[in-house]
Amino acid sequence: MTTGCRTTTVFLTVLCGLLLTILGLTERWPLWAWPVLAVVLGAAPAVAFRIAARRRGPTRITFEEQLTAAPVERREHHVSRIALPSHWADYDFLISATVRWYPFDTSDDDPVLNPAGLAVEAVLDRARAITEWREPGRVSLVQHELSGALSRMRPDSTGHLQAMAENVTLTLHEHDQERLDRLAGVRKDKAVWEHQRKYEQSKRKYLGEDVLKDTGSAVVWWLAKNDDHVEKTVADLGLLARLASAANDTDVPDRLRDLIPGQRGDEEFRALLEDRSASFEAPPTAADLLADGLKALDFPDGDPRRAILAKQMAEVIRTQDQHETADEVLSRFGPQATFTPDVADPAPDSPGGVTGRAFPPRPREEDDGR
Repeated sequence: MTTGCRTTTVFLTVLCGLLLTILGLTERWPLWAWPVLAVVLGAAPAVAFRIAARRRGPTRITFEEQLTAAPVERREHHVSRIALPSHWADYDFLISATVRWYPFDTSDDDPVLNPAGLAVEAVLDRARAITEWREPGRVSLVQHELSGALSRMRPDSTGHLQAMAENVTLTLHEHDQERLDRLAGVRKDKAVWEHQRKYEQSKRKYLGEDVLKDTGSAVVWWLAKNDDHVEKTVADLGLLARLASAANDTDVPDRLRDLIPGQRGDEEFRALLEDRSASFEAPPTAADLLADGLKALDFPDGDPRRAILAKQMAEVIRTQDQHETADEVLSRFGPQATFTPDVADPAPDSPGGVTGRAFPPRPREEDDGR
Protein backbone atom coordinates (compact mmCIF):
# COMPACT_ATOMS: atom_id res chain seq x y z
CA MET A 1 0.00 0.00 0.00
CA THR A 2 2.98 2.37 0.78
CA THR A 3 4.57 1.61 -2.58
CA GLY A 4 1.37 2.58 -4.37
CA CYS A 5 1.22 5.94 -2.58
CA ARG A 6 4.80 6.76 -3.46
CA THR A 7 4.30 5.95 -7.11
CA THR A 8 1.25 8.15 -7.22
CA THR A 9 3.07 11.05 -5.56
CA VAL A 10 6.01 10.89 -7.95
CA PHE A 11 3.69 10.71 -10.93
CA LEU A 12 1.77 13.78 -9.78
CA THR A 13 5.00 15.66 -9.10
CA VAL A 14 6.36 14.99 -12.57
CA LEU A 15 3.05 15.95 -14.12
CA CYS A 16 2.95 19.24 -12.21
CA GLY A 17 6.55 19.98 -13.21
CA LEU A 18 5.76 19.53 -16.87
CA LEU A 19 2.71 21.74 -16.61
CA LEU A 20 4.68 24.47 -14.82
CA THR A 21 7.52 24.22 -17.36
CA ILE A 22 5.12 24.69 -20.25
CA LEU A 23 3.48 27.56 -18.42
CA GLY A 24 6.89 29.25 -17.72
CA LEU A 25 8.00 28.97 -21.33
CA THR A 26 4.72 30.36 -22.55
CA GLU A 27 4.72 33.31 -20.13
CA ARG A 28 8.48 33.94 -20.48
CA TRP A 29 9.26 33.68 -16.75
CA PRO A 30 12.52 35.30 -15.53
CA LEU A 31 15.60 33.15 -15.00
CA TRP A 32 15.44 33.25 -11.19
CA ALA A 33 11.99 31.57 -11.25
CA TRP A 34 13.30 28.28 -12.67
CA PRO A 35 15.53 27.39 -9.67
CA VAL A 36 12.63 28.09 -7.32
CA LEU A 37 10.36 25.82 -9.39
CA ALA A 38 12.92 23.02 -9.22
CA VAL A 39 13.25 23.29 -5.42
CA VAL A 40 9.45 23.22 -5.00
CA LEU A 41 9.03 20.17 -7.23
CA GLY A 42 11.82 18.30 -5.41
CA ALA A 43 10.44 19.05 -1.92
CA ALA A 44 6.78 18.28 -2.71
CA PRO A 45 7.11 14.41 -2.68
CA ALA A 46 9.02 14.43 0.61
CA VAL A 47 6.40 16.63 2.25
CA ALA A 48 3.58 14.42 0.90
CA PHE A 49 5.26 11.23 2.20
CA ARG A 50 5.69 12.73 5.67
CA ILE A 51 2.05 13.84 5.89
CA ALA A 52 0.80 10.38 4.80
CA ALA A 53 3.00 8.62 7.37
CA ARG A 54 1.57 10.77 10.17
CA ARG A 55 -2.03 9.94 9.17
CA ARG A 56 -1.45 6.14 9.07
CA GLY A 57 -0.12 5.95 12.59
CA PRO A 58 2.01 3.15 14.13
CA THR A 59 -0.49 0.22 13.58
CA ARG A 60 0.70 -2.45 11.16
CA ILE A 61 -1.64 -4.65 9.12
CA THR A 62 -1.08 -8.38 9.67
CA PHE A 63 -1.93 -11.13 7.21
CA GLU A 64 -3.62 -13.28 9.85
CA GLU A 65 -6.68 -10.99 9.88
CA GLN A 66 -7.38 -11.78 6.22
CA LEU A 67 -7.61 -15.58 6.64
CA THR A 68 -11.13 -17.20 6.21
CA ALA A 69 -12.59 -19.82 8.53
CA ALA A 70 -12.11 -23.48 7.74
CA PRO A 71 -15.05 -25.01 5.78
CA VAL A 72 -17.52 -27.20 7.67
CA GLU A 73 -17.32 -30.83 6.60
CA ARG A 74 -20.73 -32.16 5.50
CA ARG A 75 -21.57 -35.79 4.79
CA GLU A 76 -24.61 -37.73 3.55
CA HIS A 77 -26.04 -41.27 3.49
CA HIS A 78 -28.99 -42.67 1.51
CA VAL A 79 -31.60 -44.97 3.11
CA SER A 80 -34.29 -46.88 1.17
CA ARG A 81 -37.67 -48.44 2.13
CA ILE A 82 -37.22 -48.49 5.89
CA ALA A 83 -40.42 -49.57 7.68
CA LEU A 84 -41.99 -47.06 10.09
CA PRO A 85 -45.13 -47.82 12.16
CA SER A 86 -48.46 -46.17 11.36
CA HIS A 87 -51.55 -45.57 13.50
CA TRP A 88 -53.00 -48.87 12.22
CA ALA A 89 -51.42 -52.12 13.35
CA ASP A 90 -49.61 -54.15 10.68
CA TYR A 91 -49.70 -51.25 8.18
CA ASP A 92 -46.16 -49.84 7.92
CA PHE A 93 -44.88 -46.82 6.02
CA LEU A 94 -41.77 -47.28 3.86
CA ILE A 95 -39.46 -44.24 3.93
CA SER A 96 -36.60 -43.45 1.57
CA ALA A 97 -34.42 -40.35 1.99
CA THR A 98 -30.94 -38.83 1.84
CA VAL A 99 -29.60 -38.17 5.37
CA ARG A 100 -27.12 -35.30 5.78
CA TRP A 101 -25.16 -34.32 8.90
CA TYR A 102 -22.13 -32.47 10.22
CA PRO A 103 -20.31 -33.29 13.45
CA PHE A 104 -19.68 -31.03 16.42
CA ASP A 105 -16.13 -30.39 17.71
CA THR A 106 -15.22 -33.40 19.86
CA SER A 107 -12.13 -34.24 21.84
CA ASP A 108 -9.83 -37.07 20.90
CA ASP A 109 -10.91 -39.01 23.99
CA ASP A 110 -14.49 -39.46 22.67
CA PRO A 111 -14.30 -40.23 18.93
CA VAL A 112 -17.39 -41.02 16.78
CA LEU A 113 -16.71 -44.23 14.92
CA ASN A 114 -19.92 -44.28 12.78
CA PRO A 115 -21.45 -40.82 12.39
CA ALA A 116 -23.72 -42.07 9.57
CA GLY A 117 -25.42 -44.49 11.96
CA LEU A 118 -26.05 -41.73 14.51
CA ALA A 119 -27.43 -39.43 11.81
CA VAL A 120 -29.79 -42.08 10.39
CA GLU A 121 -31.00 -43.00 13.87
CA ALA A 122 -31.72 -39.37 14.69
CA VAL A 123 -33.69 -38.85 11.46
CA LEU A 124 -35.71 -42.07 11.87
CA ASP A 125 -36.60 -41.18 15.46
CA ARG A 126 -37.97 -37.85 14.31
CA ALA A 127 -39.89 -39.50 11.46
CA ARG A 128 -41.33 -42.27 13.67
CA ALA A 129 -42.67 -39.71 16.14
CA ILE A 130 -44.87 -38.42 13.31
CA THR A 131 -45.87 -41.57 11.39
CA GLU A 132 -47.03 -43.59 14.40
CA TRP A 133 -49.95 -41.15 14.78
CA ARG A 134 -50.90 -41.00 11.10
CA GLU A 135 -53.31 -43.28 9.21
CA PRO A 136 -51.89 -45.19 6.24
CA GLY A 137 -54.65 -44.03 3.93
CA ARG A 138 -53.09 -40.53 3.79
CA VAL A 139 -49.59 -41.58 2.69
CA SER A 140 -49.02 -38.68 0.29
CA LEU A 141 -50.00 -36.11 2.91
CA VAL A 142 -47.71 -37.70 5.52
CA GLN A 143 -44.84 -37.63 3.00
CA HIS A 144 -45.06 -33.84 2.64
CA GLU A 145 -45.34 -33.49 6.41
CA LEU A 146 -42.12 -35.48 6.87
CA SER A 147 -40.33 -33.47 4.19
CA GLY A 148 -40.97 -30.29 6.16
CA ALA A 149 -40.20 -31.77 9.59
CA LEU A 150 -36.88 -33.36 8.51
CA SER A 151 -35.61 -30.44 6.46
CA ARG A 152 -33.98 -28.68 9.44
CA MET A 153 -30.65 -29.55 11.07
CA ARG A 154 -31.18 -30.76 14.63
CA PRO A 155 -28.77 -32.36 17.10
CA ASP A 156 -29.02 -36.04 17.85
CA SER A 157 -29.57 -37.50 21.32
CA THR A 158 -25.80 -37.97 21.94
CA GLY A 159 -24.82 -34.42 21.03
CA HIS A 160 -22.09 -35.49 18.59
CA LEU A 161 -23.68 -34.18 15.38
CA GLN A 162 -26.65 -32.49 13.72
CA ALA A 163 -28.72 -34.31 11.10
CA MET A 164 -31.45 -33.67 8.54
CA ALA A 165 -33.04 -35.47 5.56
CA GLU A 166 -33.98 -34.47 2.04
CA ASN A 167 -35.55 -36.17 -1.00
CA VAL A 168 -38.03 -37.88 1.33
CA THR A 169 -40.43 -40.38 -0.27
CA LEU A 170 -43.06 -42.38 1.65
CA THR A 171 -44.94 -45.42 0.30
CA LEU A 172 -46.79 -48.54 1.44
CA HIS A 173 -46.44 -52.22 0.65
CA GLU A 174 -48.33 -53.08 -2.53
CA HIS A 175 -50.63 -55.61 -0.83
CA ASP A 176 -51.38 -53.10 1.94
CA GLN A 177 -52.32 -50.48 -0.64
CA GLU A 178 -54.65 -52.98 -2.36
CA ARG A 179 -56.34 -53.81 0.94
CA LEU A 180 -56.84 -50.12 1.71
CA ASP A 181 -58.40 -49.57 -1.72
CA ARG A 182 -60.82 -52.46 -1.18
CA LEU A 183 -61.72 -51.20 2.29
CA ALA A 184 -62.40 -47.74 0.87
CA GLY A 185 -64.69 -49.26 -1.77
CA VAL A 186 -66.60 -51.25 0.86
CA ARG A 187 -67.05 -48.16 3.05
CA LYS A 188 -68.39 -46.20 0.10
CA ASP A 189 -70.83 -48.97 -0.86
CA LYS A 190 -71.97 -49.25 2.75
CA ALA A 191 -72.59 -45.50 2.91
CA VAL A 192 -74.70 -45.67 -0.26
CA TRP A 193 -76.64 -48.64 1.12
CA GLU A 194 -77.26 -46.83 4.40
CA HIS A 195 -78.64 -43.82 2.54
CA GLN A 196 -80.90 -46.05 0.45
CA ARG A 197 -82.14 -47.86 3.55
CA LYS A 198 -82.89 -44.61 5.35
CA TYR A 199 -84.69 -43.36 2.24
CA GLU A 200 -86.84 -46.49 2.10
CA GLN A 201 -87.59 -46.28 5.82
CA SER A 202 -88.60 -42.66 5.46
CA LYS A 203 -90.79 -43.50 2.49
CA ARG A 204 -92.48 -46.40 4.32
CA LYS A 205 -93.07 -44.19 7.34
CA TYR A 206 -94.56 -41.51 5.16
CA LEU A 207 -96.88 -43.93 3.39
CA GLY A 208 -97.84 -45.92 6.48
CA GLU A 209 -98.22 -43.16 9.04
CA ASP A 210 -99.42 -40.35 6.82
CA VAL A 211 -100.73 -41.34 3.41
CA LEU A 212 -102.36 -44.70 4.25
CA LYS A 213 -103.21 -43.96 7.86
CA ASP A 214 -106.89 -44.32 6.95
CA THR A 215 -109.10 -44.17 3.89
CA GLY A 216 -109.62 -40.42 4.22
CA SER A 217 -105.88 -39.70 4.18
CA ALA A 218 -105.46 -41.97 1.17
CA VAL A 219 -108.27 -40.19 -0.69
CA VAL A 220 -106.79 -36.75 0.06
CA TRP A 221 -103.33 -37.90 -1.06
CA TRP A 222 -104.73 -39.40 -4.28
CA LEU A 223 -106.79 -36.29 -4.94
CA ALA A 224 -103.68 -34.11 -4.53
CA LYS A 225 -101.90 -36.20 -7.13
CA ASN A 226 -104.89 -36.11 -9.51
CA ASP A 227 -106.33 -32.70 -8.78
CA ASP A 228 -107.46 -32.31 -12.38
CA HIS A 229 -109.27 -35.67 -12.43
CA VAL A 230 -111.79 -35.70 -9.60
CA GLU A 231 -113.83 -38.37 -11.35
CA LYS A 232 -110.83 -40.69 -11.33
CA THR A 233 -110.44 -40.24 -7.58
CA VAL A 234 -114.11 -41.03 -7.02
CA ALA A 235 -113.85 -44.13 -9.20
CA ASP A 236 -110.83 -45.33 -7.18
CA LEU A 237 -112.48 -44.99 -3.76
CA GLY A 238 -112.93 -48.75 -3.41
CA LEU A 239 -109.29 -49.39 -4.35
CA LEU A 240 -108.07 -46.77 -1.88
CA ALA A 241 -110.23 -48.26 0.89
CA ARG A 242 -108.79 -51.72 0.32
CA LEU A 243 -105.25 -50.31 0.12
CA ALA A 244 -105.57 -48.39 3.40
CA SER A 245 -107.09 -51.41 5.16
CA ALA A 246 -104.33 -53.69 3.90
CA ALA A 247 -101.62 -51.22 4.99
CA ASN A 248 -103.04 -51.13 8.53
CA ASP A 249 -103.92 -54.88 8.58
CA THR A 250 -107.60 -54.17 9.27
CA ASP A 251 -110.91 -54.95 7.60
CA VAL A 252 -112.61 -52.58 5.23
CA PRO A 253 -115.23 -50.49 7.08
CA ASP A 254 -118.86 -51.53 6.46
CA ARG A 255 -119.73 -48.13 5.07
CA LEU A 256 -117.14 -48.62 2.32
CA ARG A 257 -117.81 -52.24 1.41
CA ASP A 258 -120.28 -51.29 -1.30
CA LEU A 259 -117.49 -49.44 -3.10
CA ILE A 260 -115.46 -52.63 -3.48
CA PRO A 261 -116.32 -54.51 -6.70
CA GLY A 262 -115.72 -57.93 -5.16
CA GLN A 263 -118.27 -57.30 -2.40
CA ARG A 264 -121.34 -56.60 -4.66
CA GLY A 265 -123.90 -59.36 -4.95
CA ASP A 266 -125.87 -58.18 -7.96
CA GLU A 267 -126.57 -60.43 -10.93
CA GLU A 268 -124.63 -58.22 -13.30
CA PHE A 269 -121.40 -58.75 -11.44
CA ARG A 270 -121.97 -62.51 -11.22
CA ALA A 271 -122.66 -62.71 -14.93
CA LEU A 272 -119.48 -60.79 -15.55
CA LEU A 273 -117.56 -63.29 -13.48
CA GLU A 274 -119.15 -66.21 -15.38
CA ASP A 275 -118.23 -64.66 -18.71
CA ARG A 276 -114.67 -64.16 -17.55
CA SER A 277 -114.42 -67.72 -16.24
CA ALA A 278 -115.83 -69.05 -19.48
CA SER A 279 -113.23 -67.13 -21.44
CA PHE A 280 -110.53 -68.98 -19.56
CA GLU A 281 -111.85 -72.49 -20.43
CA ALA A 282 -109.71 -74.79 -22.55
CA PRO A 283 -110.27 -74.59 -26.32
CA PRO A 284 -112.43 -77.37 -27.89
CA THR A 285 -110.67 -80.52 -29.10
CA ALA A 286 -111.08 -82.31 -32.43
CA ALA A 287 -113.48 -84.77 -30.81
CA ASP A 288 -115.62 -81.89 -29.54
CA LEU A 289 -115.76 -80.35 -32.98
CA LEU A 290 -116.64 -83.72 -34.56
CA ALA A 291 -119.46 -84.20 -32.05
CA ASP A 292 -120.85 -80.77 -32.92
CA GLY A 293 -120.60 -81.65 -36.64
CA LEU A 294 -122.47 -84.95 -36.19
CA LYS A 295 -125.22 -83.15 -34.34
CA ALA A 296 -125.44 -80.65 -37.16
CA LEU A 297 -125.82 -83.57 -39.64
CA ASP A 298 -128.74 -84.92 -37.62
CA PHE A 299 -126.94 -87.93 -36.21
CA PRO A 300 -128.15 -88.01 -32.60
CA ASP A 301 -126.47 -89.86 -29.77
CA GLY A 302 -126.97 -93.65 -30.02
CA ASP A 303 -127.11 -93.66 -33.78
CA PRO A 304 -124.79 -96.49 -35.03
CA ARG A 305 -123.75 -94.35 -37.94
CA ARG A 306 -121.87 -92.00 -35.57
CA ALA A 307 -119.37 -94.73 -34.72
CA ILE A 308 -118.84 -95.62 -38.36
CA LEU A 309 -118.23 -92.01 -39.36
CA ALA A 310 -115.95 -91.53 -36.36
CA LYS A 311 -113.89 -94.57 -37.36
CA GLN A 312 -113.51 -93.34 -40.91
CA MET A 313 -112.59 -89.86 -39.70
CA ALA A 314 -109.99 -91.35 -37.31
CA GLU A 315 -108.37 -93.27 -40.18
CA VAL A 316 -108.14 -90.11 -42.22
CA ILE A 317 -106.62 -88.24 -39.26
CA ARG A 318 -104.10 -91.03 -38.69
CA THR A 319 -102.85 -90.68 -42.28
CA GLN A 320 -101.77 -87.16 -41.27
CA ASP A 321 -99.62 -88.54 -38.40
CA GLN A 322 -102.08 -87.26 -35.78
CA HIS A 323 -102.28 -90.52 -33.85
CA GLU A 324 -103.21 -89.01 -30.50
CA THR A 325 -106.13 -87.11 -32.05
CA ALA A 326 -107.29 -90.26 -33.89
CA ASP A 327 -107.22 -92.26 -30.62
CA GLU A 328 -109.19 -89.52 -28.88
CA VAL A 329 -111.88 -89.62 -31.59
CA LEU A 330 -112.16 -93.42 -31.38
CA SER A 331 -112.34 -93.40 -27.58
CA ARG A 332 -114.90 -90.58 -27.61
CA PHE A 333 -117.42 -92.36 -29.83
CA GLY A 334 -117.42 -95.83 -28.27
CA PRO A 335 -116.07 -99.18 -29.50
CA GLN A 336 -114.71 -99.46 -32.98
CA ALA A 337 -117.34 -100.34 -35.58
CA THR A 338 -116.72 -103.14 -37.95
CA PHE A 339 -116.38 -102.09 -41.51
CA THR A 340 -117.30 -104.52 -44.20
CA PRO A 341 -116.68 -103.54 -47.82
CA ASP A 342 -119.49 -104.01 -50.31
CA VAL A 343 -118.41 -106.10 -53.31
CA ALA A 344 -121.29 -104.76 -55.35
CA ASP A 345 -119.93 -101.24 -55.06
CA PRO A 346 -117.99 -99.86 -58.00
CA ALA A 347 -114.24 -100.35 -58.06
CA PRO A 348 -112.01 -97.85 -56.38
CA ASP A 349 -110.62 -96.73 -59.71
CA SER A 350 -114.06 -95.92 -61.09
CA PRO A 351 -115.16 -92.30 -60.89
CA GLY A 352 -116.68 -91.52 -57.54
CA GLY A 353 -115.74 -94.97 -56.18
CA VAL A 354 -115.05 -95.53 -52.48
CA THR A 355 -113.51 -98.37 -50.53
CA GLY A 356 -116.70 -99.21 -48.66
CA ARG A 357 -120.06 -97.94 -47.65
CA ALA A 358 -120.36 -95.37 -45.01
CA PHE A 359 -123.90 -96.38 -44.25
CA PRO A 360 -125.54 -99.83 -44.02
CA PRO A 361 -127.48 -100.82 -47.13
CA ARG A 362 -131.13 -99.96 -47.20
CA PRO A 363 -133.48 -102.99 -46.88
CA ARG A 364 -134.88 -103.96 -50.25
CA GLU A 365 -138.63 -104.37 -50.60
CA GLU A 366 -139.69 -107.99 -51.08
CA ASP A 367 -141.43 -108.57 -54.36
CA ASP A 368 -144.39 -110.80 -53.47
CA GLY A 369 -145.02 -113.29 -56.24
CA ARG A 370 -142.48 -111.59 -58.46
